[in-house]
Amino acid sequence: MYTLITGGSGFIGQNYILHLQKIKKLKNVINIDCLNYAGKFQNHLKLSGDNSYTFIKGSINNKVLLNKVFEKYPISKIIHFAAQTHVDKSIKSSEKFFVNNVIGTLKLLEKSKEINWEKNNFKFILISTDEIFGSLSKNQRPSVETSSYQPKNPYAASKASANHLVQSFISTFSFPAIIINCSNNYGPFQHTEKFIPKIITNALTNKKIPIYGNGLQIRDWIFVQDTCRAIYKIQKHGRIGNSYNVGGNIQIKNLDLAKKICSLISKLGLSKSVEYKKLITFVNDRPGHDKRYNISTKKINNEFGWSPKESFNSGLTKTIEWYLNLILRLKN
Repeated sequence: MYTLITGGSGFIGQNYILHLQKIKKLKNVINIDCLNYAGKFQNHLKLSGDNSYTFIKGSINNKVLLNKVFEKYPISKIIHFAAQTHVDKSIKSSEKFFVNNVIGTLKLLEKSKEINWEKNNFKFILISTDEIFGSLSKNQRPSVETSSYQPKNPYAASKASANHLVQSFISTFSFPAIIINCSNNYGPFQHTEKFIPKIITNALTNKKIPIYGNGLQIRDWIFVQDTCRAIYKIQKHGRIGNSYNVGGNIQIKNLDLAKKICSLISKLGLSKSVEYKKLITFVNDRPGHDKRYNISTKKINNEFGWSPKESFNSGLTKTIEWYLNLILRLKN
């Protein structure tokens, strides 16, 4: 039996595949990825000599490709990471987000209906986001798995739509699926368009660090390796038909986070002349910018005893060092 991972060359997907390799659970894994701008070859190449890993370049919207994959490999699990994820891009051009995030998910679901679920012990896991719950007020309680969806931007709306599709298949067809709603991830291999990598790489290259609006927006952050541990727990033990929130329980304002990263970079002693915090520059706010996200992780804590292991300082330091090494490699 095979595990099909979609988007396994993207940020969380490739970290998850490497996590499976690390814990010696990389067995009969197929990675389908179209390798768009956010998908990278490097991790695929690291695994190319491993007979338990197969990389297939292509889109989940390609029915011919999906037919070939499902005909060739007996699939027992699908972990669906593949998605367009950058909010700014969804505001500028929304259509591709719905084509990839909604129609792509639907095509996977339809194809999965052809599998003998009981015989294959089949399970479909959708990786989603806390943005589906929308913005919370200052004193509002964290969103739980059953909180209503109130997406405020096209990206969040596309992911909420995908969640609804999966839930409809669960209700209508008794489809064996689980949904995982993740808070903001950070760590190695993330595209530099994202908030934390942009702060780090701009600071390290002495460029302005753009902060939307007043920088008081609050996000919950989790180190990607902690997310990978949670996904594996849920893959093994999650209850069919359930949703699980996965977050780091770290609430911080964007401006404070930028200052924190600048302070951590200063401690590395890379430059005595650059005052990194002075690179912070306020820019026009994003349209419809959500003020605060916060999700409760009590369910996964109670069911599996899972909680984040990586401290925020440690995770940020590891991330800074990874991007520093990346910049140095690109220079050489």
